[in-house]
Amino acid sequence: MTAEIISGTEISKAILAEIKQEVAEMKAKTGKVPGLVTILVGENPASISYVTLKVRTALDLGFNEIQDNQPADISEADLLALIDRYNNDPEIHGILVQLPLPKHVDEKKVLNAINPDKDVDAFHPVNVGRLMIGGDEVRFLPCTPAGIQELIVRSGTETKGAEVVVVGRSNIVGKPIAMMMAQKGVGANSTVTIVHTGTKNLAAHCKRADILIVAAGVPNLVKPEWIKPGSTVIDVGVNRVGKNEQTGKAILKGDVDFDKAKEIAGKITPVPGGVGPMTICMLMRNTLRSAQKSI
Repeated sequence: MTAEIISGTEISKAILAEIKQEVAEMKAKTGKVPGLVTILVGENPASISYVTLKVRTALDLGFNEIQDNQPADISEADLLALIDRYNNDPEIHGILVQLPLPKHVDEKKVLNAINPDKDVDAFHPVNVGRLMIGGDEVRFLPCTPAGIQELIVRSGTETKGAEVVVVGRSNIVGKPIAMMMAQKGVGANSTVTIVHTGTKNLAAHCKRADILIVAAGVPNLVKPEWIKPGSTVIDVGVNRVGKNEQTGKAILKGDVDFDKAKEIAGKITPVPGGVGPMTICMLMRNTLRSAQKSI
């Protein structure tokens, strides 16, 4: 029996529609809308493409969106001063600095300069600490892990008491999603194991997972025989493995051997069209929540 495909494309559309409705209600009641600034330094083509998508999404939702483009040679001091200005702007509820930054700018210093209450990416150490504490302390969930959790919940996967195995230990995905799934509450209450490419007998750990979240960045790392029959598999990997000769577009592969895994898993995300569309969606929701808390 072939697995149910968990479509991030469709689920993100549903969530964006919910956000748009909330923005309209907020504007009707208060006259205010969420304010998001995206700061782009330089002209990295991938960054421009990603920021353009964020801007388009924010505008479609009815946000006040400011696209602040800065030259690649902007000084670190000037960039920090710009962030400080947005920190003190009551009409701005979310600040996003697109990475990577030029080599002469300290990325860590820049990210740490963002007011944690406007850090809608949830990368600031204060927000990482809030996530560790959990409960009411959490202001923002990091975007990709939040998207993963939504995919799990909205696919109808039971998380309470489930064995969750996370393959990958990055600060952006692996560690935070493990912490989120272990917390109390809806979409969590799971027993979580973090493994990685250096784990002994990686296959055995994966095999016992009711929910397998793979974010290792290694194409086809997880073989079909590693998957527990009927489990939910969330593939976070986006690996470029070549180009399509006819279209010239990159061929993308996940960290899971999808074609074979879908014959064993109960539910599975595709690549592309799985986790990817959820990240920007969660960024928008964080900005909305920030605006709601500021009123």
